[in-house]
Amino acid sequence: MNKISKLLNDFNELVMFKHSIFSLPFIFIAMIVAADGWFGIYLLIMGTLAALSARNFAMGFNRYLDRDIDALNPRTINRPSVDGRVSPAQMFYFTILNALIFIAVAYFVNPLAFYLAVPIILVIGSYSYFKRFSSLAHIILGISLGLAPIAGVVAVSETITLWSIYLSIGVMFWVAGFDLLYSLQDIEVDKELGLHSIPSKFGPKKTMVFSKIMHLMTIIFWTLFAIEAELGLFAFIAIIISSIMLSYEHYLVNKDFTKIDKAFFTVNGYLGIVFFVLIVLDIAF
Repeated sequence: MNKISKLLNDFNELVMFKHSIFSLPFIFIAMIVAADGWFGIYLLIMGTLAALSARNFAMGFNRYLDRDIDALNPRTINRPSVDGRVSPAQMFYFTILNALIFIAVAYFVNPLAFYLAVPIILVIGSYSYFKRFSSLAHIILGISLGLAPIAGVVAVSETITLWSIYLSIGVMFWVAGFDLLYSLQDIEVDKELGLHSIPSKFGPKKTMVFSKIMHLMTIIFWTLFAIEAELGLFAFIAIIISSIMLSYEHYLVNKDFTKIDKAFFTVNGYLGIVFFVLIVLDIAF
């Protein structure tokens, strides 16, 4: 029993399960807006399973492919994928299992969700390769999480609406922007290993500018989302609060690079929750 508990804890650390908070709010925001309210317990369960299995697949696959790189980075050398707590075979089977769960869940949601399941898996899996040859890896990560709102509206209405595209593009820029900030920690390692990242190619100052531009685009597209979906006051309050939180994130990182973890995990985690709660209030009232 202790061995099973330890293995579960190691996998929890491997995929950083608590960071699922970045993807979960926005799939449910899309589902609530698409349904104009409560979308039912069945889709709640299916949506949760889809989001978690997709994220587990992406994280497991990334850790599996990057174990050689992570072993050379002081920041990542203690990950379960590197220190032997989780073997390559275990990571491989974990990744395949979650991909199959995601596809199975999509099958039981509706035909369009099932048709899109494999392409989505291919997109979110491609992130792990991109940084080996392209600085667009940050955008690919953004696209991967940005697919969540589209998945949500597909689950509810079996269609893709214009407002869901705006919401998804906003999420894409949001994630890419904070990934740029997070990548500032690995500038020297990326240079040494020949990895392609915007910070290692353009330096910290330009990276900060690129991140600010992406987060400005985030606010623009979330505003377009609120207008196109004909949302009300609470939605625009959510956008205003989001812009304040993103500004605070940049303030933290610009002031002190040691604050990157706080900016990345705390600020962005709360942003998703606040956005979700205010959209629920907007639909309810």
